[in-house]
Amino acid sequence: MRRKGLAVMAVQTIDNTTEATPDTGPAFGPAVALSCRECGERVPLGPVFACQECFGPLEVAYDLPTGDPEALRKQIESGPANIWRYAPLLPVPADVVDKPNLNPGWTKLVKADNLARELGVTGGLYVKDDSGNPTHSFKDRVVAIALEAARTFGLKTLSCSSTGNLAGAVGAAAARAGFRSCVFIPHDLEAGKVVMAAVYGGELVGIEGNYDDVNRFCSELIGDPIGEDWGFVNVNLRPYYGEGSKTLAYEICEQLGWRLPDQIVIPIASGSQLTKIDKGLQELIKLGLVEEKPYKIYGAQAEGCSPVSAAFKAGHDVVRPVKPDTIAKSLAIGNPADGPYVLDIARRTGGAVEDVTDEQCVAAIKLLARTEGIFAETAGGVTVGVLKKLIETGQLDPALETVVLNTGDGLKTLDAVAPTTGPTAVIRPTLAAFREAGLA
Repeated sequence: MRRKGLAVMAVQTIDNTTEATPDTGPAFGPAVALSCRECGERVPLGPVFACQECFGPLEVAYDLPTGDPEALRKQIESGPANIWRYAPLLPVPADVVDKPNLNPGWTKLVKADNLARELGVTGGLYVKDDSGNPTHSFKDRVVAIALEAARTFGLKTLSCSSTGNLAGAVGAAAARAGFRSCVFIPHDLEAGKVVMAAVYGGELVGIEGNYDDVNRFCSELIGDPIGEDWGFVNVNLRPYYGEGSKTLAYEICEQLGWRLPDQIVIPIASGSQLTKIDKGLQELIKLGLVEEKPYKIYGAQAEGCSPVSAAFKAGHDVVRPVKPDTIAKSLAIGNPADGPYVLDIARRTGGAVEDVTDEQCVAAIKLLARTEGIFAETAGGVTVGVLKKLIETGQLDPALETVVLNTGDGLKTLDAVAPTTGPTAVIRPTLAAFREAGLA
């Protein structure tokens, strides 16, 4: 089946139609149902992720606020400095700010003038730096909303399949909220991510194989009695989890003075983040919070795991799975669930999907650190590397305002840069030695 474009689905998910949908009360705020991306079938809000009619993915549908955009804008601006300022647009209760949660979001939008000069960007360049979240990645956003759904549904154990960052975010959020956690990762993740996932005291299970093997295992577990009362944030809670990425779009536009950027470069793992950022931009337009104008969305992958990039370049609508082989392990999903939707968005907006080698990724990590003082993990290196490549190949216009995402902290992926990074010199503790080393 050909997957529907997100432009159509964005309209469907924010209309005011609530027929045949039971009253869910205040627990999910403006959310009224789950809607299938493929066939449009609506089902009541619950811990489900696939349509029973066509097996398409479900996402949250809303009855969003109507009326004066300026009043809504002021309401948001008066809210807390985290994602809950956008509670009126999310599937969470109005009092979510009073519940035990990590309260992520409202991270820095850095005006990257030094990097812009290096790359020849004249239209303005910004880095949305999500390494400032509680566990130092954007995953805190998606977990925060999935946690609220788990709380509402009475689930007892918080779980996930993860390439590392999500495992840490789930462990931390569960500890804060008083949930048990049990998360699953590939056995060969970076040491920093393993430690960060384990330190919160939950159960961390390494699975022999890559992320796709871990994900298959979790799909089996969720259908077994063992998994009863478990909330897998990126499986049975995935419709709610995905909505957390919309807050990146909300924040970028608010931090730009309530306007859309011209171009955004976004890393691709499952592809969910990219699709939900587009959904968030479409919602802001529909609500009148930003002025409608064209924007382009670009996806970034590592060459060693680039099935979406390969499909885009070949003009295909189907994403062919691959076996990951890259240092960018947080992007190493060989069978990305949202890949076809990413293709739709890149083509609809006039963007592209590109990839870079591991060597280009490392060079980009160092470039961002040297120019802007931001130490990105490998996913950020891929994204900045792709930005550079898009400019060099003429796919991205350097005269337009551009935002690039850094989704995690480089301290989690030290192994990627350690072999080529170290002291400039080792000297005796004397001025003469300092001069002899040519450092004076």
